[in-house]
Amino acid sequence: MDIEQSNEPRMGARRDGGAVVRVERRRRWSDDEKLAILKETTQPGAIMAVVARRYGIGTGQLYTWRRQLLQSAMAGFVPVELTNSGPPAKSGDSGRIEIRGHGGFTVSVDRLVDRAALKLVLEVVGEIDR
Repeated sequence: MDIEQSNEPRMGARRDGGAVVRVERRRRWSDDEKLAILKETTQPGAIMAVVARRYGIGTGQLYTWRRQLLQSAMAGFVPVELTNSGPPAKSGDSGRIEIRGHGGFTVSVDRLVDRAALKLVLEVVGEIDR
């Protein structure tokens, strides 16, 4: 059997020698689309390769999106240590929380705290402790 070898570039499958050219565009997925696709992968019996194939993406892309989602979810957490600081609180002190930062400061919060203000304080505490 003779095998003909050539250093010339191969053309497409067209008999007239023309090349078939495809233009592929980079797709942009919104965060909502990514989340919806990732939710599909968490369904019972879901197979990553099947979900990826359905959307025309690779499984590596799904794992990358999952890692990014977990990193962004974990970014807002601050380590907490629970301690027993002494005798039980009086009835007027119920619901009081003390947050001690690594910098030696303490933030005390009672049950009547404004949620928006507490969120802002915890964000600042998280940035200071980093």
